[in-house]
Amino acid sequence: MLIREATVNDIEALTSLMEQLGYPTTIKSMRIRMNNIESSSGYHTLLASYEGKIVGMIGLVKGYYYEMDGSYIRTVAFVVDVDFRGRGIGKKLLEEAEDWARRMGATGIGLNSGNRPERLNAHKLYKNMGYIEKSIGFAKSLN
Repeated sequence: MLIREATVNDIEALTSLMEQLGYPTTIKSMRIRMNNIESSSGYHTLLASYEGKIVGMIGLVKGYYYEMDGSYIRTVAFVVDVDFRGRGIGKKLLEEAEDWARRMGATGIGLNSGNRPERLNAHKLYKNMGYIEKSIGFAKSLN
């Protein structure tokens, strides 16, 4: 398994992974999104490849606390291909994300995960890696 930064050549694989995460998209839309993300210095996208196939991704963004000094990293997208789950790929992506967060000087890392049955195994992974349930998330569409 290899963990590396995403490039513009990875758009098709990223599009497929977003669909598996539950967010259908097109290659054209994913290309626009990644161009925006890559032009923002606080973002970092890592990919996992297994036997030459991209099988996972984690998208990170650096933020600054209002309530205390310092910065944190937020995991804003995280998925492992359904056919490759249970092989330690998610754990390795999270470990690489945490290493990047430390290099960026962050004092914390967090993520939100849907409260749906298909996310229960992901929740177990987070807990096994030392993440704690801390809040309830809310969202509102502005469209």
